[in-house]
Amino acid sequence: METKPKLLVITGPQGSGNHLFAKIFSSHESVCGWIMEHNEWQGHHDERFNLYWRHPETFKDTIVNWYEKYYVTSISCPYFYNKKPTIPNYKKFIKYASRIFDIQVCIIGRDKNILFKQQKRIRSKHTTPTAIRNFKHLLKHNPVFISQELFCLYGIDYCNSISKLLNFPIDIKKVKELLKYNANKPYIKQARGKFDAEVKKACEES
Repeated sequence: METKPKLLVITGPQGSGNHLFAKIFSSHESVCGWIMEHNEWQGHHDERFNLYWRHPETFKDTIVNWYEKYYVTSISCPYFYNKKPTIPNYKKFIKYASRIFDIQVCIIGRDKNILFKQQKRIRSKHTTPTAIRNFKHLLKHNPVFISQELFCLYGIDYCNSISKLLNFPIDIKKVKELLKYNANKPYIKQARGKFDAEVKKACEES
């Protein structure tokens, strides 16, 4: 029996890094993924599996080139369709996609305070709680949790780690370009902690 190709189903709250990880996992030449023209941001209506997120029952074997072993799709929760926020039908998508692919679910994380500010700025509504409620349906698929924060902090070492964990190829040379821009920096301001003075004193006394 022929081995099914692997499909990474990447999802996360709005603004958590859906486009970032779509680029990371689509970077390798052996992966059929979301190739964004000029490496820029694109709406989900341009994503390779967009039609199947809206109509999962239309999945057909013809979507697969059987000599290609790796595929990736990315969807935010919610995503916009017909100018309205829409919850991905994870259950139905995975049901039909599983007939063709070996499915691996990845759920993206990002600092909740940054998500709040980003969502209010772009969408005028905080949608992370909605996403988390709907992610409960994905837990039975043994998702791997991936993190924009860990990518920003550990860079290539983190990419090598998740590549091995997921058994999914990543082109490290292309990913290095994505590390040049720190998407978190605009949200960070100098903070004053409650125990700053005590910590400095302890360092001096140690």
